[in-house]
Amino acid sequence: MKAIKKNYGWIIVAILALLPMLVIINMFNVDLSNGFSLSLIEGKGADGKTTLEMLYHISGEFAIRWMTAVLTLTPVFILFGVMNLFVRQAMGIATAVWSFLHFIIFIWAEGFLETFTQINYVAGFVAILILIPLFFTSNRKSMKYLKSNWKKLQRYAYAAIFLSLLHVAILNKTWLIYAIVVGVGFIIRIPFIKNKLIERRKKLKS
Repeated sequence: MKAIKKNYGWIIVAILALLPMLVIINMFNVDLSNGFSLSLIEGKGADGKTTLEMLYHISGEFAIRWMTAVLTLTPVFILFGVMNLFVRQAMGIATAVWSFLHFIIFIWAEGFLETFTQINYVAGFVAILILIPLFFTSNRKSMKYLKSNWKKLQRYAYAAIFLSLLHVAILNKTWLIYAIVVGVGFIIRIPFIKNKLIERRKKLKS
């Protein structure tokens, strides 16, 4: 019970991150009769989308949602004084997992070389490259080993979100809400505004 209580944030994030996977799993047919083969089940899309288009949509949407959520944690701390660093790490891992899944689906369907045929694909690919070291250092051992450099490394997440927003904007997807949320978050981070908000929060608590 103590372990559950201590890691409840991780558990909640893990459940929320894994639930959409159940939808994705149902879009595949696994054949073990002659080794192992994986194929898409047609007709699993919605709103006129093919199954493949639906896979792109679900994996990409959840990748950008988790990434946006991670970047809202600092503004939430500034406004309300609430922060759980290890929950943030869990959300960062969820971001990376969904982003990797999105990229793997793309490579599986289109091939790796297709990555370099359009600007939006290249932007998404560079974002993936940035997320790789962030993913593998999202743990307590890395924090202790890298010390102050850990925070410097994690700041590259800002570049990843910018490239991800560019990626979805060029594809004409529903990206504006994420851009607004991230933009407001960066405004709150401006030192003058940040200090004023923290000062006001402390006054309200006293």
